[in-house]
Amino acid sequence: MSKSVDPSTVSIRRRSAVLLSSAAALFLALSSSTAHADPDEPSLEELNERIAALEEEYDAELVQYTSAKEEVERATEELEEIEEKLEAARDDVALIAASQYKSSGFDPVIEVMVSRSPDEVLSDVALITQVSHINGERVSHLSELKEEAEQAKEEAEAKLAEAEELVEELEAQRDEVLAKIEEYESEQVPVTTGTGSIPESARGWGFDGATPRMAAIRDEIIRKFGAPYPVGCLRPGDPGEHGSGRACDFMMSAGGAMPSAANRELGWQIAEYAKANADRLGVMYVIWEQKIWDSRNPGAGWKPMADRGSITQNHYDHVHISSW
Repeated sequence: MSKSVDPSTVSIRRRSAVLLSSAAALFLALSSSTAHADPDEPSLEELNERIAALEEEYDAELVQYTSAKEEVERATEELEEIEEKLEAARDDVALIAASQYKSSGFDPVIEVMVSRSPDEVLSDVALITQVSHINGERVSHLSELKEEAEQAKEEAEAKLAEAEELVEELEAQRDEVLAKIEEYESEQVPVTTGTGSIPESARGWGFDGATPRMAAIRDEIIRKFGAPYPVGCLRPGDPGEHGSGRACDFMMSAGGAMPSAANRELGWQIAEYAKANADRLGVMYVIWEQKIWDSRNPGAGWKPMADRGSITQNHYDHVHISSW
């Protein structure tokens, strides 16, 4: 006899095969484009669109996992409810059996002889027998329901285990593709505008530790807007992009003071320029005056940030630019 297959399980497997194939194709494409310069190389926007599509597929699988988990919970609750009813029914049967004897422990025959009329006792015995029979059938029915509920729970748990394994595989595949994209992006140095040397006055802490991409972004901005104060980049030990040289701070004042009105305007010009050219330059996000713009969610615009307590921590004295 052939075993029936749950359509939802088939759907999970089919979508996972499509997703893994797509992810593998993207992975190979990125590997190829990294090794060989391709004039038709996808832009950062196109790459982000591809990973967004992968995320959408992953989210669909996560819905299946959540559904399977809820099914297990429902099956568990139903089984517990049936077990409670079965236990209560068994208690009733035991109580009826015990009630056939009086507290004195006399047999019903003796009861007929010494106390009550035969008709009364026989009537009670008939009633007890009938109730006992009904409860016996109830116990039998609940036992069958328990077996069915146990089987349903086992099937749901098997489906959950399969969905959980699939989600873990997809997470690993997604992380691998994301890592490859990040590696690919970090190797791409944008062709920037402007020529000329960078003045020494613009070279702040960790200036020479910036990655090639971040250095290209930094130099283009300095050549276009100047640098009223030194620009800092690499900060060893920093958990963010500064730690790897993928971020620079364009100072608009010194000593933690608020910038002048002119430099505040300059800060916004730099921030908006980085935002407008994010795809070409490889800008990941920009922070200025306690607001952040993120290329991974460009439609959100400039989003306010929580108060971190000081002018510097709130980015009122410097424009922070992070690159891929």
